[in-house]
Amino acid sequence: MGGPVVLGIESSCDETGAGIVQDGRLLAHVVASSMDEHARFGGVVPEIAARAHLQAFNPVVREALDRAGLRPGQIDAVAVTTGPGLSGALQVGLAGAKTLAYAAGVPLYGVHHLAGHVAADTLAHGPLPRPSVVLIVSGGHTSLLLVHDLVREPILHLGDTLDDAAGECFDKVARILGLPYPGGPAIDRAARDGDPRAVAFPRPLTRPGDDPYAFSFSGLKTAAARWVEDHRARGAQVPVADGAAALQEAVADVLTRKALAACAAHGVRTLVVVGGVAANSRVRALAERRCAAAGVEMRVPPMTLCTDNGAMIAAVGDLLVRSGADPAPLDVSIDPSAPLEYAALTPLARTHARAA
Repeated sequence: MGGPVVLGIESSCDETGAGIVQDGRLLAHVVASSMDEHARFGGVVPEIAARAHLQAFNPVVREALDRAGLRPGQIDAVAVTTGPGLSGALQVGLAGAKTLAYAAGVPLYGVHHLAGHVAADTLAHGPLPRPSVVLIVSGGHTSLLLVHDLVREPILHLGDTLDDAAGECFDKVARILGLPYPGGPAIDRAARDGDPRAVAFPRPLTRPGDDPYAFSFSGLKTAAARWVEDHRARGAQVPVADGAAALQEAVADVLTRKALAACAAHGVRTLVVVGGVAANSRVRALAERRCAAAGVEMRVPPMTLCTDNGAMIAAVGDLLVRSGADPAPLDVSIDPSAPLEYAALTPLARTHARAA
């Protein structure tokens, strides 16, 4: 007999995800994305995302259970993203997860979305070494963390973005370059035919005296925009591939330089790179090269677990259950702007009622 079977639900943005994990082993996961519905707007539209979650929730959960060969009554716990994310999208996921947990008579666990990204790596590579430096890079978040025990101890922030996240920078510059949404994959594809040394884009916050672990990509975005504007003002064709390659190189350089500096300063021998931008080919390649040179083990989840998914939430729920953590109270609510302090996130509905 194995340990408890945990169903994880993710609905913080435009992916509806359901994953099933038992004893750190991924049994199944299914994701439905509404990305195509948002592409014509150049970004995620919250109302469209919420409606898409309503339509996808039941089919996604049903398919995950089918793939795992399980019935709803064989689930021992439900974990769900309670923040951060889009308010309406989070509400859909939480309402569905509460219904599933109540119907099955099992405990419910609220999970911080970013802790889920960290836990995604454990599904492929096993428990995190203690301590580990974790680089989270996504559309809305760029952070350097020092993690000892993901579900039992506070998560220490070494540095965070001061403005735009790395993925946000990719999205905005892609639009300026005339590339489709989402910008990260589009930049990555275009960069294959470009010269990363063609444009001397800045490396923000890497000069002596700058915060060694903080990130800032707003200035890089502006530099790319001015480079494009200069070409257009002269009536010159914009070399899109070169711009994409140079931008990607600048982002990868800053991310990996700071991450390896954190490993060295804290005597950590493992760097874990997670989040949607961890799927970027140049970020992966440069991180691998620099980790190898520094004698640091690099861990990155499989591509399918880098973007938002229910498996990563189930992974946190599985760790919480096995650690003996208390489940969420019945009036657990959402926190769309929750800071990452602990993996478990159980804001109460009455807190929001008082704030209103």
